[in-house]
Amino acid sequence: MDIVVDTSVIIAVVANEPEKESLIRATVGADLLAPTSCHWEVGNAFSAMLRRRRITLAQARQAIETYQRIPLRFINVDLVEALELADRLGIYAYDAYVISCSLSQRCALISLDQGLVSAAQAAGAKVVEVTA
Repeated sequence: MDIVVDTSVIIAVVANEPEKESLIRATVGADLLAPTSCHWEVGNAFSAMLRRRRITLAQARQAIETYQRIPLRFINVDLVEALELADRLGIYAYDAYVISCSLSQRCALISLDQGLVSAAQAAGAKVVEVTA
């Protein structure tokens, strides 16, 4: 089974957020997919944590090493299709990339971002529910 993961899921797992265990349970045995943009979003998330002094540079490096060990298959999405989704759903392109990835690969997505989850459902994508 394939599941598309967004950056919120990756960061929660790598940063040992409270949702980590439920996310691992929800994805165990699945092949994890992500749009290629995810790689840069992860870097951006860690840079934001650095700016806010939530983590140190050493912690960010360690987190990136952990991220790089996650077996993700990166998927190129059709930029025009994603922008059409963004326009139709009133969402940012980054969220549209995740939804487009899910739709093109015909698999569910998982996210901690409820706005993304709602938009994905409105687009007809399947969503994996995260339970505590």
